[in-house]
Amino acid sequence: MEIVYWHWLVLGILLVILEIVVPSFTILWFGLGAIVVGVLLWLVPQLLIVGQLLVWILASGGFALFWFKYLKPRMVDRTLAGLSREAAIGESGRVIKLPVEHGRGVVRFTTPLLGADEWEFICDQTLSLGDRVFVKEFSGNTLVVVKLD
Repeated sequence: MEIVYWHWLVLGILLVILEIVVPSFTILWFGLGAIVVGVLLWLVPQLLIVGQLLVWILASGGFALFWFKYLKPRMVDRTLAGLSREAAIGESGRVIKLPVEHGRGVVRFTTPLLGADEWEFICDQTLSLGDRVFVKEFSGNTLVVVKLD
């Protein structure tokens, strides 16, 4: 049996389609590598099977390396879209600035809350510096917090 260019093209297309069913995002690169071999074999029909396999391995590895090293790190979503304000309710932080009359205090969280680790807050209770408070709700861009004893 002789392997011709369309065998590689069909294999490549099947692997790309298989990526839809098995969302691992690794099968795609092997499929693209097979398509490269199919196109190369169409242009150079006398390429031996050893050369075809070598090109497939190098092309697949090259695509995977390019994706994981260069493209994927640049695709990190740096927006706050889709983050739920309700998910922040119940989070705890420490008071770093006390509220003054008709003013707001500042609370700091150990991990950023909706993109910021410091938030202005209002509270109906008497607080001291360093008190641990919990987010009860949001009032615009200000947190409403409570101190649990």
